[in-house]
Amino acid sequence: MKRNVFFEGFRDGIPIGLGYFAVAFSLGIVAKNAGLTPLQGFIASFLNIASAGENALFKAIQSSEKVFEIALISIVINARYFLMSCSLSQRFANDTPFYHRLLVGFGITDEIFGISIARGKNVEPLYNYGALLFAVPMWSIATSLGILAGTYLPVRIVSALSVALYGMFVAIIIPPAKRNPVIALSVLSGFVFSYGFSVLPHLKNLSEGNRTIILTILIASIAAVIKPLPKEPSEACKQETSENE
Repeated sequence: MKRNVFFEGFRDGIPIGLGYFAVAFSLGIVAKNAGLTPLQGFIASFLNIASAGENALFKAIQSSEKVFEIALISIVINARYFLMSCSLSQRFANDTPFYHRLLVGFGITDEIFGISIARGKNVEPLYNYGALLFAVPMWSIATSLGILAGTYLPVRIVSALSVALYGMFVAIIIPPAKRNPVIALSVLSGFVFSYGFSVLPHLKNLSEGNRTIILTILIASIAAVIKPLPKEPSEACKQETSENE
C-alpha cells in the first residue's frame, strides 16, 4: 500500500519535473551571469527549489549584496512556503513523525503543494517523497545545464535566453491578474514602485536586495489590507449548517 502511494507521487511528479526543467534552465543562465559554477548552481537550486526566490538570490549575488541581505531576501520571497507547509501538515495523520513533516516542508513548491492538497484530507509523506524524487533532480540538474550553456553559447543567445525567465513570470501573473483586480493592482503597484525606487532621491541609492525586500513587504501588506482572505467557517459551524439544511 505504501509503495503504491510512493509511485503515485512519482507519477504525478513527472510532468512537474519536466516543466521545472525548462524554467530552471533559464535560471541557470541568470546564475551564470552571477558567476556561479554548475556545482554551485546545482546546490543552490536543490536547497531552494523556487523560481522567484532563486532569481532574486542570483540577482543579489550578482550585485554583491551582503550575506545577511541575501538570506533575508530568500526568506521574504519564499515566505509563502511557510504557510503552505503549515496547511499541508494539517493533512497528515496525528502520529506522523516530526522528521517527515520537516522533510516534506523542505520540498514544498506551488505545484507539489497543489497535487498534495488535491488528494483530500489524508496526505501520506511518501506521496510527496515520490513527487520530489523526480521533480527536484530535474530542477537542480537543469540549473547546472543552464550555467554550462551560458558558458559555451554565444553572448547574443545567452542574452536572449535570459529574457525567457521574465516571460515565464509574465505568463504566471497575467491570467490571475485578469480575474482578480487586487492581483492586477498589486502587479501594477510593483511596476510603479520599482520604477520610483530606481529614480527617486535616496531610494535609488538602496541596493537591489533592499529594494526587493521593502517592495515585497510593502505591496503584500497593501494587498492584505485592501482584500484580506475570508475566514473559513469552523468545522462546528459547517456541521451545524449541514444539519439545518
